[in-house]
Amino acid sequence: MTGARASVRLSVSSLRAHKRRFAGMFTAVLLGVAFLTGTLVMGDTLRAGFDTMFANAAGGTDAVVRSTNVVTVSGEGPGTRQPVSTTLVKTIEQTPGVAAAAPDIQGAGQLIGADDKPIGGQGPPTVAGNWIQDPKLNPYKLAEGRAPSRSGEVVINRGTADRGGLKIGDTTVLRTPDPVRVTVVGLVTFGGEDGMGQVTYTGMTQADAEKYLTPKPGEASSIQVRAVPGTSQQELVDALTPVLPADTEAITGQASAAENQSMISGAFLSLFTTLLLVFSGIVLLVATFSIHNTFAIVVAQRTRENALLRALGASRRQILGSTLVEATAVGVLASAAGLAGGIGVAAGLQALFPAVGFPFPDGALVISGISLLLPLAVGVLVCLGSAVLPAVHAGRTAPLAALRETAVDDSAASRTRAVTGVLLLLAALGAILIGVLAHPSVWPSATGAVLALAAFVVLGPAASTYAVRILGAPLDGLRGVTGALARRNALRSPKRTAATATALMIGVAVVSLFSVFGASLKATMNQAVDRSFAGDVAISAPTFGAGGSGLSPALAPAVGRLPEVSTAVGLGKGVAEVNGAGRALTVTDPAALARVFDLGPVRGSMNALGPNGIAVSGAEAAERGLHTGSTARLTFTDGKQQTFTVRAVYDRSELAGTYIITRQAWAPHRAQDSDRLIAVSFKDGVTTADGKTAVEKTAAAYGSPDVQTRGEYARSSAGSIDMMLTLVYALLALAVLIALLGIANTLTLAIHERTRELGLLRAVGQTRSQLRTMVRWESVLVAAFGTAGGLLLGGFLGWVLVKASEDAGDTPFAFALPPTRLLVIALVGITAGALAGWRPARRAARLDVLRAIAAD
Repeated sequence: MTGARASVRLSVSSLRAHKRRFAGMFTAVLLGVAFLTGTLVMGDTLRAGFDTMFANAAGGTDAVVRSTNVVTVSGEGPGTRQPVSTTLVKTIEQTPGVAAAAPDIQGAGQLIGADDKPIGGQGPPTVAGNWIQDPKLNPYKLAEGRAPSRSGEVVINRGTADRGGLKIGDTTVLRTPDPVRVTVVGLVTFGGEDGMGQVTYTGMTQADAEKYLTPKPGEASSIQVRAVPGTSQQELVDALTPVLPADTEAITGQASAAENQSMISGAFLSLFTTLLLVFSGIVLLVATFSIHNTFAIVVAQRTRENALLRALGASRRQILGSTLVEATAVGVLASAAGLAGGIGVAAGLQALFPAVGFPFPDGALVISGISLLLPLAVGVLVCLGSAVLPAVHAGRTAPLAALRETAVDDSAASRTRAVTGVLLLLAALGAILIGVLAHPSVWPSATGAVLALAAFVVLGPAASTYAVRILGAPLDGLRGVTGALARRNALRSPKRTAATATALMIGVAVVSLFSVFGASLKATMNQAVDRSFAGDVAISAPTFGAGGSGLSPALAPAVGRLPEVSTAVGLGKGVAEVNGAGRALTVTDPAALARVFDLGPVRGSMNALGPNGIAVSGAEAAERGLHTGSTARLTFTDGKQQTFTVRAVYDRSELAGTYIITRQAWAPHRAQDSDRLIAVSFKDGVTTADGKTAVEKTAAAYGSPDVQTRGEYARSSAGSIDMMLTLVYALLALAVLIALLGIANTLTLAIHERTRELGLLRAVGQTRSQLRTMVRWESVLVAAFGTAGGLLLGGFLGWVLVKASEDAGDTPFAFALPPTRLLVIALVGITAGALAGWRPARRAARLDVLRAIAAD
């Protein structure tokens, strides 16, 4: 116990005497824990808010009647369900225990705002449906105005109205996808909120909903049912089940609300919080290197102090314990501050989200025990884990080290480290070659990427010696003796230089990785358009996710009748189970498609599909064992089955899709019909500008969708990639900031370590300006080494990811480097290095010459 108390007293004394030494480490832990805490608290709050909102919205619905026939396509949401007949409403209303029942018709409908631009469509659904008159069965509640009562009248959720600049009395267009002129007569809320995030809602009369959202009247997505008082939801479901048709089911309102909540917000929240947690991990990894480096320097600087303690009787265990107690103290204090900061971050986001168009559910922040304990434990463990090796090194200090005159760390890379690094690098290359060349796969490649990162870290000291010499070579000519001294200072301790630069290297590597992968995705899209699209212009409604309503199927024939147009073909989308597996179908005119798209070699004929023929891409045909003349059994969402004959197999499916059927074959089974793309080719002699103008005039009557040239279409298709990269850069800014704090902290500690040396330089004539320049260039060299290593590692891992993903789809991946972005990353890294050295340089220049010379 006496030894333990002595270790604690030593730690407390050291922390009091050297507060500045631990400032950078404290900040790194604080920021990392704050990011992690904010992510967890925000996720819990959003999840609880959405749960409450959906529970309030569905509070009056006790049961939902729906079809059991559903077709699910991998990666495309919950699937497409067969509609139910509205004639079931009367049967349900006559069932004992039922108080009321109402059909619920839902489809895609995108509103045009006051600025003539579509509202939403960038991921979340744009929903249209019938306004349910029973207020208890309707999840939407009137907040202003009145319910729609005549054709052409609609209500919209208040969040949509705010984003689109619409108000009661305004007339606008609703794309269903056919343009419908509507008048806003009311504003509604969902579960007490202005909307579900970015989801838009338009409610119309039942007659209008049947006319515009269903293939024929008398069909609904589901039927909402309310029970009489005293009847439980399960009792209502049990009563309904015997009177329903065989392909129909009843589920409780609670189960339906849970499904809707999972579909609308669950997947989004899981992806959102997972993304933030990944970046939290990157931030904490960067912080780990900064913290370890700080402890390593502090231990090296206290060599004489620890040796004197050993000479006075302190044991190795007490020295080791003292260092670990310091790490624990810093970790606990910084993590506690980080918890408070993280809660502040979540509160700030709760206030900020509505300002950027994402309503944050009302209510207090939800702070669970795990949201506090996990970041606190992670922060303390990061500090302790980073301090273990320096603490062991401190405990091994020999008493004779007290006789040394200096404690400057000038250690170089050991032979063991070099051998270990080479072995790790060889293992990484082996795993990457397996995952890239032998059989393209993400998992072996990911294993190789982790091993490559470890190899870079281990080989850092050896690489830093050569890299700093090369990067710093121009300084001798540019800055003379000052530049030469800066380069030699960076070379003095390769291990320290490498450890300091590694944190920045990881941040830059991740940024570079995403930049390279994003550029490759863009190049892949451009390549797909160049390879497959042989038309002159494309008409599209640029959306992704479940948003948007598509294009009117009547638009392609209207464009095709223009005198400037040779061919106009629309590509619609359907779903069906092909031999038991859910697949997306391209619904089009195959003969016209072959004239505007380059499908590569075609085996069979695209002109002979008819009502029972199907065309299949070559890759899909090989996987499913199909060929021209073979048959495939398709099960549609209406529950009907039909045998199709494969009449064509084509090679290029980038834009055409993997299965193609005619509109004639799709018509009996279609739901809400729309095109996702219309390809147009002009007649000989018609310029692109003239043809595009003519097409735009025709398209204006169909909701003014975008009319783009081939190049414009390729660039707009890649627009979401830029959005992703912007988010990545914003999230990684914190990791880069922590890395730069580590550089600044290392330089500050190094200046303290070299106090006497700096005093001697000043005594022999070095000016304050020269001293500041020397320290700043040392910082720039360290940052340049980290940035160069990060660019090299990130570019290499980007290539690995691209190559490993080649089997993920039918479209071959194209590797591309974004030179402008990488140059900007390099300039930002080097400039940030100069900024990181600004304060340490000022402190060095302020040293008193006589006191510095006399320093011990």
